[in-house]
Amino acid sequence: MSGFDRADAVARLEELVDTVEREQLPVPVREVWAFGDVALGLDPVERLDVYLTKDILLRDGSASVSDTGDDPDARFRDSHGIAGVGKSVRADWADDHPDLLRANANGHAAPEQCLAAHLLGDEDEPIHLEVCNASFEDNVTQRLRGAKRRGDYTQLLDPRGVCLWAEGTKSDEAFRKLRESELALPTLSAALGMLGLDDEEATEAAHDLHAWREQQDGVTVRGDVV
Repeated sequence: MSGFDRADAVARLEELVDTVEREQLPVPVREVWAFGDVALGLDPVERLDVYLTKDILLRDGSASVSDTGDDPDARFRDSHGIAGVGKSVRADWADDHPDLLRANANGHAAPEQCLAAHLLGDEDEPIHLEVCNASFEDNVTQRLRGAKRRGDYTQLLDPRGVCLWAEGTKSDEAFRKLRESELALPTLSAALGMLGLDDEEATEAAHDLHAWREQQDGVTVRGDVV
């Protein structure tokens, strides 16, 4: 799949937000943002960039943990070879969607991969999903600091975003502006300059991030903890 028509991209975002509102997810989600091409008003949208702010699951109060008395961590280790159910992802979600349970390289349930499996599903969709416990704006700053420190601008988060849903409330105005391409946003290098990079750094960072993005295909997922 080469991309989305603009109307289809916005409709896909609405579908995603509706799913977040209606369905139980592997971890609680607090915010949904769109950023990059779709926020810039491009048509077609080559890749759809989505950011989720999630809660860290410190204690799972789901029925599988609180009522049955069993140990979902041990149960899913035995059945799926995946640790951390009931700790990093909800146990009752895993019981309802065992086919969507995903693990990281260490065999531990990975919230960002589980969210992607639940919300996206089709690996051919040109969608990039970012998942973090920090808000979009806070993580933009954190990732910029980390990228400068490591000299790796491919790890930047494009700061040109719009909040679609937060704490249970959908922004109809944000969706209207996306449909009508009303958001006035700067170039990526200009946006990075506003965050403190000098002109040369901002140009280099924008080039590196664009080059990394062009290498991605299908559904891609990146998760981090701040």
